[in-house]
Amino acid sequence: MTRSRCCAPRRTGSTCASPRSPAGSWTTTTGGRTRPPRSTAGYARRVVHTGLVLATVLSLALAAGCADEGGDAGRGSRDGCCATSSTTGGPTSSTAPAPLAGRVVVLDPGHQLGNARFASRISRRVDAGGFAKACNTTGTATGEGYPEATFAWQVAAETRRLLERLGARVLLTRDADSARAWGPCIDERGTIGNPGEPGPTGDVRVSIHADGVATGSTGRRAHGFHVIRPGLRAGWTDDVRAPSERLAVALRDALDAAGFARSTYAGDEGIDVRTDLGTLNHSDIPVVMAELGNMRDGGDAAVMESPAGRKRYARAVARAIRAFLTG
Repeated sequence: MTRSRCCAPRRTGSTCASPRSPAGSWTTTTGGRTRPPRSTAGYARRVVHTGLVLATVLSLALAAGCADEGGDAGRGSRDGCCATSSTTGGPTSSTAPAPLAGRVVVLDPGHQLGNARFASRISRRVDAGGFAKACNTTGTATGEGYPEATFAWQVAAETRRLLERLGARVLLTRDADSARAWGPCIDERGTIGNPGEPGPTGDVRVSIHADGVATGSTGRRAHGFHVIRPGLRAGWTDDVRAPSERLAVALRDALDAAGFARSTYAGDEGIDVRTDLGTLNHSDIPVVMAELGNMRDGGDAAVMESPAGRKRYARAVARAIRAFLTG
């Protein structure tokens, strides 16, 4: 399994130029012969008036066209595209900077679709932050058989698209959702994007998952999201614990704002703290793991199985990352 280096040049807005005034002088013709205007002063006034009218109409039309090119404000920043004229009347061009330009985001879509076919590989023990743990697991699924690995991949892919529109470079910890692939292990997922590792250094890491708690096992309906941040593990999470707490709050608040319910069975006010997760323990950049809902709950599963629901999750994750990195 190779590490993904999924990145695209950031998307910038179009630049619209102001129309230029006509150059030279106008003449009238009769029978193909050039004839001077009857009144030089009157001719000059007509040319100036006509030129100003044309310039105004064209400027308004171009400005309207530029306005139509803006992105969906609910999905990210809107690129500035319309040029402004200088005081001398010449065309100028300005483009609003992308809010996440120069930032690197690591997205970790949990598990891998083919993990179940490679039991011996995913069960081998790896370092999880000073203790040994299985390389990976198969993940869960909805009652209809929709896999967590696929859900995580699809939300991550949509989140990547939104973040790239904002100018960010996005790294994924796996490069496909394939039944013929496995891993990577939790120790590798937690180190991609760390300072000193191959490739660019990340500014933030979000691991995307869904839970699989049996309905009724908690004594009440088990549904809703919770965001997991790393607890204090000496020598491992000391440097990222405080910023990860801020990231967890940003993601919790974004999911709240998107209309998702907080977990009824895990965490406190939508946030849980754990020290046993290798992906979190290995990270040297701010990190959280999002359990976006419970796949074993019919209501949560219906949202996760729908393309519209996955886009809602992705928009919330992207907004949280933007808020954290620009706040």
